[in-house]
Amino acid sequence: MRHNRRFRWVAIPIAATLAIVLAGCTQAQLHGFLPGFVEGEQPVTNHTDRISGLWVTSWIVLLIVGIVVWGLILWAVVVYRRRKGQTGLPVQLRYNMPIEIFYTIVPLILVLGFFAFTARDQNAIEQPYAHPDLKIQVYAKQWAWDFNYVTDNVYDPGIQAQPSDTNATPGSVQESEIPTLYLPENKKITVQLDSRDVIHSFWVPAFLYKKDVIPGKTNYMYFSTTGRTGTFVGKCAELCGEYHSAMLFNVKIVSQSEYDAHIQSLRDKGFEGQLGSEYDRNNNLPGTGAPTGNK
Repeated sequence: MRHNRRFRWVAIPIAATLAIVLAGCTQAQLHGFLPGFVEGEQPVTNHTDRISGLWVTSWIVLLIVGIVVWGLILWAVVVYRRRKGQTGLPVQLRYNMPIEIFYTIVPLILVLGFFAFTARDQNAIEQPYAHPDLKIQVYAKQWAWDFNYVTDNVYDPGIQAQPSDTNATPGSVQESEIPTLYLPENKKITVQLDSRDVIHSFWVPAFLYKKDVIPGKTNYMYFSTTGRTGTFVGKCAELCGEYHSAMLFNVKIVSQSEYDAHIQSLRDKGFEGQLGSEYDRNNNLPGTGAPTGNK
């Protein structure tokens, strides 16, 4: 009984201190300093809270494990240090069964736990929409992006990021020339990812998710936009050649009316229809009809 009372008087101030510290945290801190979280704003997509929750929880568990391990190391260093007058080696012990069971079972439980929660979240993130509100096809190419608005039957060809004029900051680019993917708010969206040449990776840091774009294989992303609008930077996350660093794009989440206006502007430019695989550079993939040599 006395032991329980002592534990209670120790636990209460620790819990109170922890609550005060967490209450003073910003949204970025509460979400593990991941990008895309702003005080007073909604998450960018319906998956970002789930991903940040997995990330933060994993770090909390790992920090607890680290504290226990560091504590045991320090305890062993202090308790079993060599005392004055001691010589020789300490008594050697082997095959402590309880300890061996402990450090076998606990890591196994941790690994299975991480696997289970990761599989659960990945299954939710990779679940296709039966009837998406909008379907987008993205073609990655050295070193830019083509966007097909499949639902609206228009396209937007992109060029790689162009350097700014000589008076600008070194390394800066012309923002107006960066390919921009427009998405309406509060919609279910399916993104189809194809490559025209080599392996790329479609990455919007604020989405907390990326997907490889592999030649000869079609990948998909499924997410819903929220009521949060704004421009979010994107980039290729797979080293794909000399101008990989210039393979930039933006994702602009806007109101439905602004999205409709953008689609109309593409039609006015004559960008009706879809960009297809005829512009691919992979002419030796199966099914392309490329020559196979003399018979």
